[in-house]
Amino acid sequence: MALRENTALLLRELRLERGLSQEGLAKLSGIDRTFISGVERNRRNITLDTLDRLLAALGVDSHLFLCLLADREKAKGSL
Repeated sequence: MALRENTALLLRELRLERGLSQEGLAKLSGIDRTFISGVERNRRNITLDTLDRLLAALGVDSHLFLCLLADREKAKGSL
């Protein structure tokens, strides 16, 4: 559960850093705003394909995202 929660939090942080609303990210990614909301609130499970689309819309390289996620997991003692 920690991995999904950390993924949700990191996606939200990246979206906000870029000054995007959920609606804006939805338009860029082609993913419904309510789904994005569910992901960010850790209510929806995300597939790798969907994660890839969100990262592309955010302009974030998947390698960078996974490194940031790993750092977050280590900091919380999840790894």
